[in-house]
Amino acid sequence: MIRSIRTDNAPAAVGSYDQANAANHMIYTSGQIPIDPVTGELVPGGAVEQCHQVLKNLKAIIKAGGSRMEDVVKTTVYVTDLEEYVTINEVYSQYFRGDHLPARSFVQVAALPKGALVEIDAVASI
Repeated sequence: MIRSIRTDNAPAAVGSYDQANAANHMIYTSGQIPIDPVTGELVPGGAVEQCHQVLKNLKAIIKAGGSRMEDVVKTTVYVTDLEEYVTINEVYSQYFRGDHLPARSFVQVAALPKGALVEIDAVASI
């Protein structure tokens, strides 16, 4: 059985997809860009501010699905500028630290929706 996960604490989906789905004791999130769930707008600032918002959105979705950031097993980070690797990694490591760190892919893409600088998706166990 597949269960849709939706929360008002993260941006609503703008297309034909859910914020996340749960199946077989796992949560699979859609990619999150730095949209403020209150305003529906891209957060102002650069890679630091955007990465914080993306991870706050992911955290809200994962919590709504009945899990925690400590239970994330895999993330994929998409950036429009690989030169931001160190900056984004510094923010990322504030949300993922300790004995367990998720596996991760970090890739540069040509562009992201709404001109975002970073997008992250995650897989977490429940």
